[in-house]
Amino acid sequence: MRTRKQTAGIWKAMGVVTAALVMISMLSISPVMADFPGKGKTVQPCYNGIAEELFQLVIVNKGLEKLGYKVKKILELEVTSMHVAVGLGDADYNAHSWVPMHDAFYEKVGGKDKVTRVGTLVEGAVQGYLIDKKTADQYGIKTINDLTDPDLAKIFDANGDGKADLTGCNPGWGCERVIEHHMDAYDLKETVTHNQGSYFALIADTISRYKSGEPILYYTWSPQWVSGVLVPGEDVTWLAVTHTDLPEEEKGANTVTPDGKNLGFSVNSIHVLANNKFLEANPAARRFFELAQIPINDIGAQNLKMRDGEKKIEDIHRHADEWIAGNQETFDHWIQEASRAAE
Repeated sequence: MRTRKQTAGIWKAMGVVTAALVMISMLSISPVMADFPGKGKTVQPCYNGIAEELFQLVIVNKGLEKLGYKVKKILELEVTSMHVAVGLGDADYNAHSWVPMHDAFYEKVGGKDKVTRVGTLVEGAVQGYLIDKKTADQYGIKTINDLTDPDLAKIFDANGDGKADLTGCNPGWGCERVIEHHMDAYDLKETVTHNQGSYFALIADTISRYKSGEPILYYTWSPQWVSGVLVPGEDVTWLAVTHTDLPEEEKGANTVTPDGKNLGFSVNSIHVLANNKFLEANPAARRFFELAQIPINDIGAQNLKMRDGEKKIEDIHRHADEWIAGNQETFDHWIQEASRAAE
């Protein structure tokens, strides 16, 4: 039998072990759990109204929530208004500022004196014109400039007016300015009609025409789902340009893809655009924006899920949670580094 003194010693030893275990547990908690640099702070994100571009913003929002911030309901705005809102401080940030395509919007809201395009969230965003591969091979069409030939342009006539019908870009997105510039620069106005409206309704009609065996001509960009349905190299072909000719604000931009094809549109990177005052007051958020990166193909794959029906906001949040879980170590590193920035 143990004496009272021995029993007391055992309990004391157990207390020491328990205390040690608690200490080890506390040390293993990430800086985020210990510090919550965003605690008590509310942030206002906004986006460009394109549901297919919400995925990356939701991931960014979930990072800020992990840092302790309360994230308000996302403001849905047009591309121009989205930049203006961040410049004025009506919104703190967005995750959809393209460089160089949105340079004009960036400058109009005050440029570096008002806002900062932080880090590089997405790299290698390409844009351009495509036609169905069958028609490209049959007629040897390789560049958009080939469509100055009325006979070639007429192949893509969908409404009977004798001109090619180009599924184009929504007014106000930025890409429409480049297309309109190309229409003049490449002498396409007489042979090509730039059809604008609701892009995703227009592209749905374009896909239907392709499935019916009709020739198609359209503009698209990555990251998004269209190239997962009309696959370049299999179903469709990118059209090159004979020479680069861009609007003044994009002069000098790289328009050549990694495989050496000149598509005539700037190859873009996508950034978090944040209000400078917000960044100064929130070093943890700034550091998170600097570190966050999402592979372009991951966004394309998520967009294809949306196209196939998983397009509710709950679906997009689930997709973001799945992406974070699949990249947990990297995501946790971003959080830890962002927390240290607030110390």
